[in-house]
Formats: sequence, C-alpha cells, structure tokens
Amino acid sequence: MDTNLGDYRKSYQKEELLETNVGDNPMQLFQKWFYDVDANFDNQETNAMTISTMGLDGFPKSRVVLLKRYTHEGFVFYTNYESEKGKAISHNPNVCLSFFWEGAERQVIIKGKAEKIAANLSDGYFESRPRGSQLGAIVSNQSDIIPDRDYIEHKMSDLEKTYEGKDIERPKYWGGYIVKPIEIEFWQGRPNRLHDRIRFQLQSDYNWKIDRLSP
Repeated sequence: MDTNLGDYRKSYQKEELLETNVGDNPMQLFQKWFYDVDANFDNQETNAMTISTMGLDGFPKSRVVLLKRYTHEGFVFYTNYESEKGKAISHNPNVCLSFFWEGAERQVIIKGKAEKIAANLSDGYFESRPRGSQLGAIVSNQSDIIPDRDYIEHKMSDLEKTYEGKDIERPKYWGGYIVKPIEIEFWQGRPNRLHDRIRFQLQSDYNWKIDRLSP
C-alpha cells in the first residue's frame, strides 16, 4: 500500500498572533481562545484535548480526553487511576496536552506535570455526572482486555440492577488529575506555512518568559 498525500493542501489565513496581543499570562490567553472557539465553531468539541504520556513499555502514547476544568493552576481531567494512562502518569508525571481547533486554525501545546486532585473534588465531579456515566466508571476496568462487547454490556446491566434506587459512590480508583503547566505554546495558522508560534515558559520567580518561535 502506498497512498500519496502530498497534494493535500490548506491555506491558513483567518487570524494572526502577535506579541502585542498575547498579554503576559498564558492562562488568560488560553481562556480567550477557548471562549472564542466555543462561541464561534458549533461543530468543534472545544474541550477535547490530546494527552501524551510515556508508557511503562518505553513508548509515548497519545489519546483524546476531555478537559473538565481549568484554573490559574492548570488543566483538570478525569480518568481511571489504574488505566494505562494512570499507570503511566504514576511512573512519570511529565505529560503533554494539545488542543487542535481546526475551524479557528489554532493549536495550543502544553507541557506540564500531572498530579491527582483532592479526593473531595473528585467526589464532587463524580456526583455531577449522569448516572450512566457513574456506572460506566465502575463497570470498566479501563485498558484491561475483555472477551467481547457482550461482556461489558452484561456487566453494566447487572450493576444497574444492583444500584437501582441507590446512590453511587465514586470508586477510589477513579478521579481527577490536574496538569500544572511549565510551558504553553500558542500556534496560529498563517499563509505560506509562516505560522505564528508564541511560547510561554514558567520561570523560577513564577513569571512567564515569552518567545516567538520560527514556524
């Protein structure tokens, strides 16, 4: 098989990213970009982000998860702590997050360290989830091998009966991580592949160093 994609072309020309309009705090710029994309691109799942971890097998692995909260401290998502990604983070908390907002011709790439959030915060989010999602967190031993689809469907059906009329507590192996950034790069597509790239790097005094990178 040999599929040549050399003729795939797209010209990026919607916006520009200049030092004069980025401010001095990348989290504020992230919030502005997030709001802009969320308001203007209905077909974009704005909070979908790729997280890359270094696996126990020595290979990096990327997968899409959903951003559920962001603050001045960092970016929060939820998962099974005993999943492949959870084990990878436990072994090496250095991760990379990336957002690609195709409609806006923008990317954000974040390097940071992941750590578990407080149990009461995970409890609060778990309680806010739809009941089916709560049960799903219990049903799935995420990343484990299962025999077939029927196995997980039957397990879900059994748990629905078990918890009928009862509150569902958050399993201790499921909860949130916060990724605290040390570097955030903003990428804006521009014509002729001369894209704008502005990088923020956290310094020892907790201020951010700002650089423009060559495209």
